Amino acid sequence: FFVTCQLMFRFIIVFLLSFNCFGQAPTINETYPLQVDTFIGTDVYDSAYTITENILYKTGDQGDFEYSDIQLGDITSVDIINPLKAIVYYHDFNTVVFLDNRLNEIERVNFNDLPSFINTGAASNAGNNRLWLINTDNQQVEIYNYSTQIRTEISQPITDDIVAVASNFNFFYVLTTKEVRQYNIYGSPLETFKITEGTNLIQDNRNLIVITPEQLLYKSKKSTDFKPLAIQEILKVNLQLRQDLLYIYNGEELTSFSLNQPKK
Repeated sequence: FFVTCQLMFRFIIVFLLSFNCFGQAPTINETYPLQVDTFIGTDVYDSAYTITENILYKTGDQGDFEYSDIQLGDITSVDIINPLKAIVYYHDFNTVVFLDNRLNEIERVNFNDLPSFINTGAASNAGNNRLWLINTDNQQVEIYNYSTQIRTEISQPITDDIVAVASNFNFFYVLTTKEVRQYNIYGSPLETFKITEGTNLIQDNRNLIVITPEQLLYKSKKSTDFKPLAIQEILKVNLQLRQDLLYIYNGEELTSFSLNQPKK
């Protein structure tokens, strides 16, 4: 009981200090034990996607499913923005695989076999039979229509090193060693934010979080800049942002935080 009280007191102090300093204090919703290699996230049907020993798992009320293809090497990323057509990207083999809601393969695109070869550094869902791509040969953002095989350049060459990317159907975000850049589906550069220590980037519905070695920086779609979040003491292995909830996996537990402030 004494230890529990100490922990609660510590959390309340952190909450009050962070609210006064930053105006953004996440509150803990739930914590679940979890033993996986990688936590991808939850989809709109609340099914959870994880990776263990290079096998993609989906668990939820719709059933438990899995997918793997050892011939393609390690899974680089999984895009679940459309759970009826999840996208698994394999960087080493320059390939994306499309999966249905039971993780059955629908089709795949091997960029090595295209008439116009693309050396990709990232691939995610842009909707309407299109993919967001990073073309590593020219360091540009591209849209690729895999039905028509038409490519569209979205950005000018990015001269800084690309650290991470995030996207939805309408916008693509690039985290470099110097800043965060936002592009729309038509190729227009929108906003740029100077951030020099970012190690990863996540987004949901134009809300952004940049992970740095010291803190999490949050920007809602309604705000004009990033502000620190008061989450300092949790080891941040994998994160997901969805519907104003922030999920943090620390290697042993999955904790969900609410980013909405209670109305006064």
